[in-house]
Amino acid sequence: MGKYDFRCVECNEKASELHRDYTNGILKITICESCQKPVDKYIEYDPVIILIDAILCKTQAFRHILFNTSLNIHWKLCVFCLLCEAYLRWSLLHGSEQSSDPADIIRYTKEWEFYGMFGLAALELSAFCGGVLCFLWVVAGRLQGGTPELSLLLRALLLSCYGKVLLIPAVIWEHDYSPLCLGLIKLFVLTSNSQAIRVILNSSRRFSLMAVCLGLLSETCVAQACRKLPWSIQDMLTFE
Repeated sequence: MGKYDFRCVECNEKASELHRDYTNGILKITICESCQKPVDKYIEYDPVIILIDAILCKTQAFRHILFNTSLNIHWKLCVFCLLCEAYLRWSLLHGSEQSSDPADIIRYTKEWEFYGMFGLAALELSAFCGGVLCFLWVVAGRLQGGTPELSLLLRALLLSCYGKVLLIPAVIWEHDYSPLCLGLIKLFVLTSNSQAIRVILNSSRRFSLMAVCLGLLSETCVAQACRKLPWSIQDMLTFE
């Protein structure tokens, strides 16, 4: 990272460094000139604690992850979450076709239906991110007098979708999940998305919620349009 690329996790002021490395391996955490607190207290924390704070949607944890680390797993995390969501949709499609043969799972996942569900989930995620980024590019650019960094916002949106990993238990315990459980997971993901936008733009909670709601509306419209097509994707998947 270059000079002044770091941010104070407490007050969001820019900083040139997180710590200073003295001789004999002695490290001293940099103190923020604005709030007189450590620029990033999380550099001494265990990753598990950072993860817990991120799950609790703490602003400081989000600033540490988005500004003060070089975490570039957002594309891998995105693909992994899409695979989980695609498999969950596929299992719902074949909910009535249960088999006790473990080999059938391998055979079914190779079917085009699974890849079709993956494509549908990817299309909806693209619509969500596109709606959010368009809103922020138009509105935030005018309010702040500049163009927001869309690449940084996209990275923040994809990383904040980590809540979709909670779909894994729903995949493992197929008969134990409910629409309420899936709805809560969706709500948690949207809350994380809103917090990520708020941290990147240093905006109000209301503004970030508006952006997320517009993205959700865009995702819903795309999903409804796919279902209303004359030759819909789901009809193609279930056609025999």
